[in-house]
Amino acid sequence: MRALSSGDIIYIIMAVRWTLLLSLVAFLGGALGGALVALARTGEYKWLRIASAGYIKVFQGTPLLMQLFLAFFVPGLFGWSVDPWTAAALGLSLHASAFLGEIWRGAIEVVPRGQWEAATSLGLRYAPKMALIIAPQAIRIAIPPTIGFLVQLIKGTSLASIIGFVELTRAAQIINNATFRPFTIFALVALVYYVICRPLSAYSKRMEQKLLVAAR
Repeated sequence: MRALSSGDIIYIIMAVRWTLLLSLVAFLGGALGGALVALARTGEYKWLRIASAGYIKVFQGTPLLMQLFLAFFVPGLFGWSVDPWTAAALGLSLHASAFLGEIWRGAIEVVPRGQWEAATSLGLRYAPKMALIIAPQAIRIAIPPTIGFLVQLIKGTSLASIIGFVELTRAAQIINNATFRPFTIFALVALVYYVICRPLSAYSKRMEQKLLVAAR
């Protein structure tokens, strides 16, 4: 054991960049997958609706920790070597795509049916109808829950420490193992997560209130 130093604190703080980078990559990957899932869920083909619904049930019905374990260990069964960064990004992206897909599916279906019917009466097929009329309205509705999920995703990156990815939580574990100052170290980590997530939560709440006011 050794004393906790300023260098240890800096090491923990610097690990924030990996938490933020992993969150960004997972969110972008999840947004791409989520858009495809949402479109499949609201599309014209029944088999796509069934397949996308099954995908959502699998990833929403299983723990994120297990998904990260599978992303890390399963490729090894086929002879592929996957580093913790790739496994964490893949696991979190798949997880995010299921949740964002369901959030955006809900936002799409909240758009009044009259808008769908008006677009159909103009002779628009599904793709232009979605791009020109439905999606612009759904995006505005989806902003608050999307930001709320982003907050959960940022906190969820802490589970990547289990597969050896050194982000904020893993850096804190490493320093705690050397100094055994859990209260100080993990209180600092909690504060850092709060500083990152609080502005996003406040913005989500503000956008939700604006939507409620606009709906009245």
